[in-house]
Amino acid sequence: MPFRILTRRMLVSGLLLTAATSQARAAEPVQQEKSFEKDFVYKARLNYLLYLPPGYDAGDTAKQWPLLMFLHGSGETGTDVRKLKGYGVPKLIEQKKFDHPCIVVSPQTPVPRWTPDVVVALLDEVVAQHRIDKDRVYLTGLSMGGFGTWHTAAAHPDRFAAIVPICGGGNPADAPRLKPVAVWAFHGAKDQAVPLRASEVMVDALKAAGADVKFTVYPEVGHNAWDPAYDDPEMYAWLFAQKRRR
Repeated sequence: MPFRILTRRMLVSGLLLTAATSQARAAEPVQQEKSFEKDFVYKARLNYLLYLPPGYDAGDTAKQWPLLMFLHGSGETGTDVRKLKGYGVPKLIEQKKFDHPCIVVSPQTPVPRWTPDVVVALLDEVVAQHRIDKDRVYLTGLSMGGFGTWHTAAAHPDRFAAIVPICGGGNPADAPRLKPVAVWAFHGAKDQAVPLRASEVMVDALKAAGADVKFTVYPEVGHNAWDPAYDDPEMYAWLFAQKRRR
């Protein structure tokens, strides 16, 4: 009889201990896995330079013109659009050294990054307001603008016939999406700001995907690969010969 009483007491004590433990565990804070989704609407504002070639406002009003978009580097970020005139395509236009029959749009981002959807929204507005050949829209940029060129084309590959990213980089996983877009990348081998490898991995991925890609490396050039690239008449001849693949 004593043995049975002791066993029952042990059983009751065990049950009470288990209940107390369960209550204690239930009271402990835990990390719950949740998800959140909401659509946000935001306003984007940027300044830009617009270049209309000689003959645009005269002659055949039905003629459609190719369009070149230029994305600047991080040093030109801000709201003073005049800063763009010191580099790349806007510099050549300002110096009267750009004689290609195309419209040029050079936006200025107020923040140190390029947002593909904003770039394409500006493109849509310019196309709606001017006589643009939609099959001959091109995108180029240097440094931060080179990254912006890769990312924008990957996000909207159906909008561009060709891109010229200079001393930039992108996501190699985007290579299959970029396959319809003709690419000519430029980089300086001695670039200390954006390593040459940033362009190499993109070119390698594009080649593996079977894309149309050209790659020029300047052996003795550092970060400023844009001056020799934008001074190269062969680059423009190749660029303006490209048409959007449907």
